[in-house]
Amino acid sequence: MNLLCKTSDQHFSKRPVSLLLALLLFCTLFLDGCLKKPEEQTPTTASPYTEETAESYEHFEEEQLKAQKEFDRQMRELFRDEVSGRQVDLHFLLKDPSAYGIEKAQSLYGQISLEEMAQARQDQQNLKTMLDRFDPALLTDEQRLTWRILQSFLATEEKGYGLEIYSQPLAVTIGVQAQLPILLSEYIFYRKQDVDDYLELLAGIDDYYRQLLDFQRQKTEAGLAISDLLLDHLIESCEGYLLTPGDNFMIDTFNSRLDTLPELTEEEKNAYRQQNEALLESHFVPAYQLLIDGLNSMRGTGSEEKGLCAYPKGKEYYEYLVYSATGTSYSSIEELLKDMELTMNKQLVQTSVLLRFHPELADELGTYSYRQTKPEDMLEELKNLSQKDFPPLAECNYTLKTVPKSLELALSPAFYLVSPIDDYQDNVIFINENPRFASNELYNTIAHEGYPGHLYQNVYFHTHCNMDIRQLLSFKGYSEGWATYVEYLSYFMDNGLKPEMGELLAANSIASLGLHACLDVYVNYMGWDREQVREYLEDYYEDPGELVDALYLAMIENPSNYLSYYVGFMEFMNMRQTAEKELGDSFDAKAFHTFLLNMGDAPFDVIQAYFTSWLAGQKKQ
Repeated sequence: MNLLCKTSDQHFSKRPVSLLLALLLFCTLFLDGCLKKPEEQTPTTASPYTEETAESYEHFEEEQLKAQKEFDRQMRELFRDEVSGRQVDLHFLLKDPSAYGIEKAQSLYGQISLEEMAQARQDQQNLKTMLDRFDPALLTDEQRLTWRILQSFLATEEKGYGLEIYSQPLAVTIGVQAQLPILLSEYIFYRKQDVDDYLELLAGIDDYYRQLLDFQRQKTEAGLAISDLLLDHLIESCEGYLLTPGDNFMIDTFNSRLDTLPELTEEEKNAYRQQNEALLESHFVPAYQLLIDGLNSMRGTGSEEKGLCAYPKGKEYYEYLVYSATGTSYSSIEELLKDMELTMNKQLVQTSVLLRFHPELADELGTYSYRQTKPEDMLEELKNLSQKDFPPLAECNYTLKTVPKSLELALSPAFYLVSPIDDYQDNVIFINENPRFASNELYNTIAHEGYPGHLYQNVYFHTHCNMDIRQLLSFKGYSEGWATYVEYLSYFMDNGLKPEMGELLAANSIASLGLHACLDVYVNYMGWDREQVREYLEDYYEDPGELVDALYLAMIENPSNYLSYYVGFMEFMNMRQTAEKELGDSFDAKAFHTFLLNMGDAPFDVIQAYFTSWLAGQKKQ
């Protein structure tokens, strides 16, 4: 059915350009425990106990048990149907599918077509009908939370009904064509069958990419063609995968994974190696050549680079994207944009104040350093520092890897691969060592991807969530918002920086991200052109130069991408600031973080209701 499952949300991301160069100009201008139900009113007088009330209570309890049992059954069935939809999902989500009664996936990659999207829409409507039959008052606390999350998810999805043609499966950095090879190269071989499944996926990749190309042609025919410049960027993202036979990462990683299977003889391994190389040459590389040739054939069909709102229903689709990407509790994009700019400007004022009272910081911007200089040491230090303000985490392993040289230009500065639901032990973080990311703060990037960011957050959820269906629900605003929030906190940790420098870098980081997020809305929702973007950037940069084109195109290529990070961060900070104000000296950061982590991946409109209850409970304590 595939109405919920998202291919092992791998947190590929684009990071913002720093504002620190602009700051020197600007400064001259001036939770504890599990979820609790909302408090119920205690009646002033007790009802008399009679045989009639006893029968009523018994009937109510019987109804509760029946509803709870049926809800669990429906959720188990939904989970099995969703997780088994595509082999590429199934393998990354479950190490041992047979333990869940799943023997084989329904397809390799699923289908990319308007017909399949219409079917997913119908499946979502059927799910909504099923959920509406339940009285949430009869469910357990955990079931009720799941019910509310699913209802919120479906309400957001309804905003996109009829707009499926606007979907962008092909996109620079975060598109299918950029992410899938990394997933395949990390396709773990637990058993011999996994090798066979992997080779089947390789053999089917060109058919899958043919569907992607057909969908892109349909978009073009519907008047949603992209410009030649954007086509060039897409084509460039594909060219890194035209691997040369005998020497490429898809061969190297396959061979190293084979070596982990002691059940295979050397003869079997050699046969598999030959199959892999043959399939790469006959299916994988031709699949990317197919995309390149197909995209080249679309030249001249798109007139100019423009934001989503320039298309007939683009503004409507962008609104759906915003709520889908952020899960925000804000009621309108206008209200959200107002607070986004307010948050950004507060951070800019903070940098201005810091530079005014600590002018030496400007000279130290090129010389400051963290205590740790190696990624492994940074991760271990952050793991230890996180124990102060975050709840304990189950022991787990992690591996730091570098992005293959041939893919450095196509991928993000760093990303985390989500571990399987039934095996939180092994986690992988990739670091892109391309020189263009040299200015990114590696220490804080590792905090974002590792401790107390994505790795920590996912392992915590895997070990605390008892509803399997929730493991499939991915709310990017929560996950990326959390990672951005703790990345911000990492600047204030005992990391070797001067406190004032940490504060300056933290404010700059959020202001830079805010600039990107605001531009995302202005370009895709308000219809800004390049000149308007230039005028906006001139308020922050003396001469934005090439940055104008770079940011303008980034907003068009990946609309709403930056909002997941920034709006999610805002939502978490808004709750924290409210809690600090209401609780004063009794505010406990570890209790607050425990509440958020126990909530788990969810939309903020759902989290806010529980936060109000949690805060009331903290006040009583």
